[in-house]
Amino acid sequence: MSHFPKSQGPFRGLNEVDAQARLQAEGHNELPQPDRRTPFRIAIEVLREPMLALLLVGGTVYLLLGDLKEAIILVAFATMSIVITVVQETRTERVLEALRDLTSPRALVIRDGQRQRIAGRDVVRGDLIVLSEGDRVPADAVLLQCQDLQADESTLTGESVPVRKVAWDNRPGSGPQRPGGDDLPQVFSGSLVVRGSGLAEVTAIGPRSEIGKIGQSLAGLETEPPRLQAQTRRVVRLFAVFGGAVSLLAVLLYGIMRGGWLDAVLAGIALGMSMLPEEFPVVLTVFMAMGAWRISLARVLTRRAAAIETLGSATVLCTDKTGTLTENRMTIVELHAIDGNILRPHHRLEMPASFRAMSEFGLLASAPEPFDPMERAFHTLARERLTEASYCHPNWKLVHAYGLRPDLLAVTQIWQLDGHRQEYVVASKGAPEAIAGLCRMSSADRAALTQSVDAMASAGLRVLGVARATHAGPHWPASPRELTFEFLGLVGLADPLRASVVEAVRECRSAGIKAVMITGDYPATAKAIAQQAGLERGELITGEQLEKLSEAELAGWVETASVFARIMPEQKLRIVNAYKNNGEIVAMTGDGVNDAPSLKAAHIGIAMGGRGTDVAREASAIVLLDDDFGSIVMAIRLGRRIYDNLRKAMSFIFAVHVPIAGLALLPLLFGLPLLFGPIHIAFLEMVIDPVCSLVFEAETEEDDVMRRPPRAPDEPLFTWALIAWSLLQGTLAFAVVAAIYVLALQSGMPVPEVRALAFFSLVVVIVSLILVNRSFSASLLTALRRPNRTLAAVLAAVAAILALTLLWPFASKLFAFGPLHADDLALTLGSGIIALIALELLKPVLRPRLQS
Repeated sequence: MSHFPKSQGPFRGLNEVDAQARLQAEGHNELPQPDRRTPFRIAIEVLREPMLALLLVGGTVYLLLGDLKEAIILVAFATMSIVITVVQETRTERVLEALRDLTSPRALVIRDGQRQRIAGRDVVRGDLIVLSEGDRVPADAVLLQCQDLQADESTLTGESVPVRKVAWDNRPGSGPQRPGGDDLPQVFSGSLVVRGSGLAEVTAIGPRSEIGKIGQSLAGLETEPPRLQAQTRRVVRLFAVFGGAVSLLAVLLYGIMRGGWLDAVLAGIALGMSMLPEEFPVVLTVFMAMGAWRISLARVLTRRAAAIETLGSATVLCTDKTGTLTENRMTIVELHAIDGNILRPHHRLEMPASFRAMSEFGLLASAPEPFDPMERAFHTLARERLTEASYCHPNWKLVHAYGLRPDLLAVTQIWQLDGHRQEYVVASKGAPEAIAGLCRMSSADRAALTQSVDAMASAGLRVLGVARATHAGPHWPASPRELTFEFLGLVGLADPLRASVVEAVRECRSAGIKAVMITGDYPATAKAIAQQAGLERGELITGEQLEKLSEAELAGWVETASVFARIMPEQKLRIVNAYKNNGEIVAMTGDGVNDAPSLKAAHIGIAMGGRGTDVAREASAIVLLDDDFGSIVMAIRLGRRIYDNLRKAMSFIFAVHVPIAGLALLPLLFGLPLLFGPIHIAFLEMVIDPVCSLVFEAETEEDDVMRRPPRAPDEPLFTWALIAWSLLQGTLAFAVVAAIYVLALQSGMPVPEVRALAFFSLVVVIVSLILVNRSFSASLLTALRRPNRTLAAVLAAVAAILALTLLWPFASKLFAFGPLHADDLALTLGSGIIALIALELLKPVLRPRLQS
């Protein structure tokens, strides 16, 4: 806790009136938010869709003809389409807002002389903020008072070692400074207090802070454009132009040959609706929104839809070590005693006496309520392996501490054994060479110590030395070097590998994705973790080596490298660009502000939700909520599944519009009775829309989804093989239904009954097309064994509505249907079975070309 006055003296802070005035004048303490899509804005975008315009024009024509019922139903269909899209996309926007609110830190400020906890976004310039160990600094500020304060500024500098802070003292040298370096009086927004406490006055908030300036500089970097969106828009435009021309021709033919121009307009609208695959953009939107939701179940948040399509083609996955491959939880895994004995605490429950002193004094050299992960490890070891009597000393009092200094990388703490006696126990832990210096070790002992340290470091361990001393008298020395220490041994700490990593790396390899580790850690530690994780054996490049390489040389080195160690955040951008120049599709993880440029430059930027910064999250396309490498691979698996299902949906859409358009055009060309009006097409669209957007989206993944190489990044969604397969399906479906329609007319069946028979046959054939397109790689029987509750629900709903159109006179009249008999219904089922069997027999021939 800090020791600053709470309600008197010079530290009274702003009053509420001044604080509110500054909040109004200068705005909230937050980074500028990109434009959020409001429900109204989403609705406006939906209203621009051509299918909606056709429905509304159709409704207007029916009103002119005096048919209010048809007009109301078409407008209802249009409204339903708007509502579904707005609800789905608004939900996605709310998820993004929720994450922003979740990560907004809170701040303890002094206002009117009283401490109060407020939202970080409400901090204003001039506020006094109280900082304690574990606090995230809410804004740039200058320290008025501080007590042994150290801050982790790695989010801004990339340097993982905490820096010391001093109080501002009015000297000329204490003006504005950049982050990084010891003994500065400034603290910076986004940094973390890892030790001590302080009181600071806010000097800059939001975009004017150091973290805000980096955020603003990102505006100049362009993110990868969504290719699928561009492709679907191009296809829809092509169909719209073609469909519009054919519809206009149909209106002229109908009007000239039959008279009745309003009926001609309705026939033209029906034909236009049947030819316009407006489902493409709808399906793309729903797939991306539902895909984002599915990926969020794997604790991954998708910020940009383009990332989902790109996930399936990722060829290189650049990952951080700490917290992504590992648990970001330091654990003591090895103890080396002075006599050469080694203990691995987790392999034995009983701790031998020779190791107890090392464990106990390592604990005494740690903070009583630790925040530092290594000090937490000492507390955990004591709780799990020591008896309470050996580490719990309720009467002992911590009376003095010597913090880390550049000239002595060790923490030393002095404990008073009894409040009435001047007897003290001293515990010290730190860098082995620093502890060796305190213990005044001989050259021979130092050589042996260095050998042990090197062996432990090569196994990927962080190594600390532990020593003890005693002191008597009322005054302690100015430096721990004046005490006589006894060396107790070495402690090896490791950040354990996450349980899911080995399997996830194996999946990456089978999927043709190269996993690469980029870390700021030491080469030995990075190499050991890479071996444990099962990364490919390759070159190890250090930041120092990378600095000397030209861009052309680096492009050659990254081909064989699997580990990059001691890498600064700004060097990550060079690595990403080197892979991109080699034609790779790069996924990149990062958590700091300085990682933001490389996250934005990568094809898929992956930010850490747990330990990441707002700037990193804003620059990324994907946010890992649990910072787990396994979640990235799960997201890639889901990305491939989503892309596969998207192709199935697109194949179905192409196929299904062929018979619909053909049956709308056939009567116009041959002077036969009209089959469908806008109401029939609108009903079919209400069947097709949920099928393509929900049924295919819910399809489970193909068996080989992670056993095939990444698809080529320039591979179009609409390949010629896919278009040919779709046209083949559609032509066969049209031929079956058209044959039934023509034969029924020739047999003298009344037109309303012919319309009902043809419509029912078309719906059953559409169901056949759904079943055929459920899988490219598996047979119908295999696909049927895969559960898809959405499909079952949609088929049940379609069957119920079809039954309603036959049994309810109002619905029969609305659709202009006549009665159907048992043999008619058997004929409709037979048409679907014929189409299904024929297409299933053709599928194996085309399968190699269809599989991506």
